Order: sequence, then structure tokens, then C-alpha cells
Amino acid sequence: MSESTSPTAAGIPLQRLLLQTADAVQAVRQGRSLTDVLARCPRELRPGTQALSFLVLRQLGAAQALRRQLAPKAPPPKVENLLLCALALLWPADDPPYAAHTVVDQAVRAVRQRAAPSAGFVNAVLRRFLREREALVQGLQRDPVAHHNHPQWWIDRVRQDWPLHWQGILAANNSRPPMTLRANARQGSAAAYQARLGEQGMASRLLGERLPQALLLDRPQPVSALPGFEQGAVSVQDAAAQIAAPLTVAALQARAATGQDLTLPALPPGARVLDACSAPGGKTAHLLELQSLDLLALDADPERLARVEDNLRRLQLQAQTRAVDARQTAQWWDGCPFDAILLDAPCSASGIVRRHPDVRWLRRPEDIPQLARIQAELLDALWPLLKPGGRLVYATCSLFRAEGQDQVDAFLQRQPDAEAVECAGLTGHLLPVPDNGSQDAAGQAVPLDGFFYALLLKSPASTR
Repeated sequence: MSESTSPTAAGIPLQRLLLQTADAVQAVRQGRSLTDVLARCPRELRPGTQALSFLVLRQLGAAQALRRQLAPKAPPPKVENLLLCALALLWPADDPPYAAHTVVDQAVRAVRQRAAPSAGFVNAVLRRFLREREALVQGLQRDPVAHHNHPQWWIDRVRQDWPLHWQGILAANNSRPPMTLRANARQGSAAAYQARLGEQGMASRLLGERLPQALLLDRPQPVSALPGFEQGAVSVQDAAAQIAAPLTVAALQARAATGQDLTLPALPPGARVLDACSAPGGKTAHLLELQSLDLLALDADPERLARVEDNLRRLQLQAQTRAVDARQTAQWWDGCPFDAILLDAPCSASGIVRRHPDVRWLRRPEDIPQLARIQAELLDALWPLLKPGGRLVYATCSLFRAEGQDQVDAFLQRQPDAEAVECAGLTGHLLPVPDNGSQDAAGQAVPLDGFFYALLLKSPASTR
């Protein structure tokens, strides 16, 4: 779900977008994914609805707190969610997408379509907020949920896991994500694709040797504008996600827990590789861009697996695909071990909140131990399928230690023939903050999503 550059939509009245956005926000508050909701939005309204929904969900904690102050008795849901959208749009911003009077006027017009008797109520609440905005905003700074726009349990967990970085992480979650591309190595270098972008007036920068296929656009663009996109020349993929494939198949310099330096050779052509939880297919394609492999891509969701197949077709790549739960090895494994396994495990998605601002409002505290259990089951089920001397890459797009380092530490206790090795700048917890230690060749910070990577080697003498 890539974010459009502007919440405005030419020729579409704001009141229509507000009605669609209010429906989307209501659906998220009821537990539905924003991605699923937007897929059912009328095509002409989808870009503007997505942009407004992102904005509102990034301010939802503050908007809900404002609503409770300005209208202690909650109005009906269809009215409340319109009100929340308008309050989020009226929250002070350096570059507000609409003038305050436009927001009030269009919100009142929208509520007249939904619940005409509530139009006066909504008008009064919004105008009171504008009159008292400075004092109300200042007062809410003492409310952590309103200030950080995350649920309290989420704030507490990030603060516990990252006591030195928690405020920067939460602030990053409320920012617009960068748009990073992955040049298809089979069709040309990142530098060559950068030149193609330049010919189209699109400025970008290369992200360095650690991410040799990555380019960061100065300004986000629709994929339809990217030269050669339909022909497979490039894909949209965050910089952190571009680490998975090289860790799985490329030559690497690593360090063992004993401090010994290791050189891991690249997998040879035709190596047998498993991508255990492959949807939507960005990492699957990246593996095949780097090497010709005997690749099996699994996913438990047939609809999501179809997206993997669509990606591979666009990029002119081939892999076997199967819609199956990777844990149920008896249903799909042919008994032939794998040279390498990529396990991009189901997780909380707490590291990609700026790209999916609904995630923080959809997750519940009890989800984390449940997801950690699934991750452990996947690790234990897949480890016996790896050849002695093979490598398994465990990845999650999570900031929570329970889904990262804690998970791997527990796995190493259960599996005596497993060793975790460190690759500087590639393994461990990667944080979405400017001082994450990641720089390109020019010394500029590389903006990353939050990820965790572990590279696990199986003992060559293993009999398991």
C-alpha cells in the first residue's frame, strides 16, 4: 500500500472523500484492515481516501481525546467517525492539506448526507475546537495516547524494549515513509536505473554497497510513472526489506558468537531454496534476481500467494508456488533438504507502522505472544528441512524484542546444532530512526523500516 503524495483529489469535493474516509476509519476501529477497506473503495475515490485515511489514523489518538473533551457523550458511530476525521484535519500542521474553514464547511455538508439532525452538533464542536485550539492542543500534550498517537500498551512496550529510542520510534511512525526502489539486477544496475529516472526528471540517490540495488526517490511517484516498471526493470521495496535476499543467498562476511570471522560463499546456481512465508513476493523476486535458484515459495493464504505469482510474472521470473501452511511439512515437503531457507515470519508489523498506520489500532497486547508462538513453531518445523551447513534467515518487520532477539535466543536454546552469526549492519534489530547506524556512501543516513534479521547456520556435522 504505497502512499500518494497529496490528500487532495482533483475535481472530487472534500465532503465525498470525508464520507469515504469516515467509513474507512470506522472499519479500522472495528478491527478491519485498511488495505482491505481501500480495495473496496470506488476507484476514482481511492487515492484521496487513502491519503486522508493515513492522515487521520496518524492523528487518531489526539482526535479521539479531543472528541471526548468536546463531546463527552459519544454520538452515533457514523457521526463520530466523521467528526474524528475533521478534528484530525484541523489539528495544527506545518502544511495542512485544507484550510480550516473548508474542513468545517465540508464536514458539515458530509454529515447532512449521513445524519442531517447532527449537522448543527458537528458544526458547533468543530468551531469550538478552532476557537480554543491552542489551549486544547497544549492540554493534550500530557495525555500519552494523544501526544504519541499510539495505544498505551504499544507505547509501554516500545519504551520497555527501546528505552533510549522509544520517542524517536513513535515519532517516526507518524511520519510519511520514504519511497525506495529495487533495481532488477537481471536488467541492469541501480546506477543505470538512476540515470533512467533522471531522464524522466525524477531525482534519487543510491543507498550504497550494503544495499546495492536500492534507490531512494526524492519525491514519491506512482508506480505507473516509473520507467520500465511494467517490464520488470524495478520494484518498490523498502531498504530494510532488501536485506533479506542477500542474507539468504549472497556471499557474506560474518562473525561468529566466539568472535571468529567467517566468509560465507554465495549459493551456487540451481541451489534449492525455500521462501516459507512469501507473500506478497518482493523478497521472493529479489532472491531470483540475485541467483538462478530452484525456489519453492509458500504462503498460507491463496489470495496473497496470487500476488507473489503476479510479481514474478511482471519481473519475468519463475518459482514453484504452493498455498500451504509452512508448519505442516508433511503436506508439502518432498524430503529433499534445502540449501537455504528464508523465513519472513508472520508478526505484529510494528516496524512498518508509517506505511500501515492502521496496524497500531488493530493490534492488541495479547496478539504478541500468539504471534511469537507461531514464529517459534515455524522455526522448529523448518529447521530439520535445512541441509547440514545450510543457512536459515529469520526475519520479521517488527520492533518488539519478543518477535526478534528474544525469539532467536529461545530457538538457540532448543537447537544445539544452530549458530547465530552477525553481519554488521544487516542482522539484529534495525530501527526506523535517523541514528540507526545505517549510512550510504556519501555518509547520509539511510531511512529504514523497523526490521529484525537473524542469520542461523546449521552445523555441518548435524544429523538432524
